[in-house]
Amino acid sequence: MKVLLTGASSFTGAWFATTLRAGGHDVVATLRGAAASYTEGRGRRVQLLRDGGIPLVEHCSFGDSRFMALLREGFDIICHHGAQVGNYKSLDFDVLGAVRENAQNVSQVLQLASQEGVRGLVLTGSVFEQDEGLGPEPRRAFSPYGLSKGLTWEVFRYWGDQLKWPVHKFVIGNPFGPYEEPRFCAYLMKQWSKGEAAMVSTPNYIRDNIHVSLLAASYVAFIEQAVRSQKGLHCGPSGYIESQGQFSRRFASEVGRRLGLRAELTFAEQREFSEPELRVNVDRPALNSLGWSEAEAWDALAIYYRSIYLVE
Repeated sequence: MKVLLTGASSFTGAWFATTLRAGGHDVVATLRGAAASYTEGRGRRVQLLRDGGIPLVEHCSFGDSRFMALLREGFDIICHHGAQVGNYKSLDFDVLGAVRENAQNVSQVLQLASQEGVRGLVLTGSVFEQDEGLGPEPRRAFSPYGLSKGLTWEVFRYWGDQLKWPVHKFVIGNPFGPYEEPRFCAYLMKQWSKGEAAMVSTPNYIRDNIHVSLLAASYVAFIEQAVRSQKGLHCGPSGYIESQGQFSRRFASEVGRRLGLRAELTFAEQREFSEPELRVNVDRPALNSLGWSEAEAWDALAIYYRSIYLVE
């Protein structure tokens, strides 16, 4: 299978690309800028792609002229993982601007892809967008960024229906693992590496934290299924469905004993709930068929953290 993938410099995108490649698939990854311009975390992930032998097409965005030319090179499926994420936590996030960028020339892309024999497109969604996952009704978007992801999906679904061409959706929860962005798990490790306790400020939120290696294995299985389907498919793989307090204890136990850290935690008394208390994915991965090992995933994460946080 030959895959055209956007968003490969992101945390999950790099894992999707390398796991597809490890599964024997040909992957061509697009980058919006020059490879040399990516630094820090994205720079490390771009190097990971290069080390994996994945061809990189620079200065290429979904729907632009370079992307359209790429489609004529013969692909089995388009995996549109890239999205506008700048300032994603802010209420000032430009929702309509993000949708415009995410879905640039979408009808022309889908028409050309259909003409060129591409068998479908997989769009990445987020469990934090409107009408996704399991949680209290109404399932509103968590943020303007989440809203932009949901609206992007509606645009793609509309044009897929109009053209009678399969558009599929793969929904991401809370991934964590090697090459992650500096968010909650990275905060925990930074505190523990300094010998300090880590504060969990929202211990009562029930979320869906998933090993990125399991997410990536589920993604590859979904792509292999989607490329054979004439109808749009949907998948939102789940991981550890539990409160953030419970997940923090799990994380501390698994990582702490592997790295010999005390991994102390303190918990705030959560009184504000600006986000829904519960939002999780609902599809349980078939672990046996995926060939995935939980213990190996924790081992790999500990090795990664040792190299990043515990180098003397």
